[in-house]
Amino acid sequence: MGRIFISAAHGGKEAGKLDPGSIAGGTTEAKEMILLRDLIVTELRARNLGVLAVPDDLSAKQTIQWINSRARRGDVAIEIHADAAGSPEVRGASVFYIANNDERKINADLLLVGLLRRVPQLPNRGVKSDTNSGLGSLAFCRQITVPSLLMQVGFLSSPDDRSLLQSRRRDFAIGIADALAAWSRTIDPGSAEEQEPKFPPINININGQKYTEQGILVNGNAYIPIDLADCLRIDLSKSSNIRRITYRRIVYIKAIELRDFNISVSWDNTTRTVTLRSNLVICPGQIDRVMSPGYTSEVQLQIFLKSNNENALVQFPEIAKLYREEAAIEGVNYDIAFCQMCVETGFLRFGNDIKPEQNNFAGLGTIGGGTQAASFESARVGVRAHIQHLKAYASLEPLVQEVVDPRFRFVTRGVAPLIDQLSGRWSAELDYGDKIMAMLKRLYESAGFM
Repeated sequence: MGRIFISAAHGGKEAGKLDPGSIAGGTTEAKEMILLRDLIVTELRARNLGVLAVPDDLSAKQTIQWINSRARRGDVAIEIHADAAGSPEVRGASVFYIANNDERKINADLLLVGLLRRVPQLPNRGVKSDTNSGLGSLAFCRQITVPSLLMQVGFLSSPDDRSLLQSRRRDFAIGIADALAAWSRTIDPGSAEEQEPKFPPINININGQKYTEQGILVNGNAYIPIDLADCLRIDLSKSSNIRRITYRRIVYIKAIELRDFNISVSWDNTTRTVTLRSNLVICPGQIDRVMSPGYTSEVQLQIFLKSNNENALVQFPEIAKLYREEAAIEGVNYDIAFCQMCVETGFLRFGNDIKPEQNNFAGLGTIGGGTQAASFESARVGVRAHIQHLKAYASLEPLVQEVVDPRFRFVTRGVAPLIDQLSGRWSAELDYGDKIMAMLKRLYESAGFM
């Protein structure tokens, strides 16, 4: 049986102090996760299992490097988090796994069931592909050399979850430890006599055609020969995060990483085939341009929204139609605007002190920097204000319709024609544009464009 690496969520050091992460109810994510991690470690060691606790003064990147420098075949890794949301009513536990990995999905299920068996009062938010995370991928799931999962044990912003975590911390620890022990037993540590691991071959399909060379399956992840990147016209020379391995004198890369280059990646377990598709409907050079056409239909937008919040269309049944119509008038990409709305409102769940009746779909402020967010008389006017604010950032062209955006005149026109340039401007978050782009890719995948 291999060892278990456990990392407590944190942001590393800043000015010599541990980043607290989420803050709520007089406590911090870092404090709660370190306390929980220590209990899990104690429980696992009491069972004579090998466990390594990641030091708490490392950044996220350093955490991955620390684990990779010590990991060996048969080991597993987990990072525990406490989530936060704008509404205190959002609750529950979930586990993230690397996309297109059926084996890791099973492991994630095992981990979640282990926790919920001990703490059944905790809502089950399910296991999720890391492509459904806020940034569209999770480094802890992708860049660690051994099987790894990221677990969110609850919402620190929820008084109920927070109370459960603090009053029943040992139950949390035992449930997670039970699952980690079971997961560790499923990993093949290999034979000491093996000179190198033997990875099973897999088939590769590119744009409907079978590729003559095969890939390999490593820890349940599909790897493909790096030469395929050239075939797909992808330049990996500046992509330091792309994991490369050498096996029998051939360099391989993890297939799922090509998703960041607008390549669709899917896996068929029956035929053991990884399928890559590059024939995008959307021009790669246009995908992040705010002033560009949208590609989805009204129905596709509705399906995407409802699949992420089944009650979203109850109060705003015409929201998809409104975004398509209002954005088309001003020349704004309605797909981008719609995805920004999903990010800002949590798929119309709102929170962060903005109420649905305010018809504010993009966190727009008022003149004078008041404490209240802007309110609009109807959903259409609220969407129109959002579109106008996007156009203010992305274009020098005048508005077609009368201005309803209260802060339109305060924006320096044309400073953010690309999604990424909204980061630090529309929101103080420096990865704000990445979140919108990740949402856009999710939308296009659901519509079959990627």
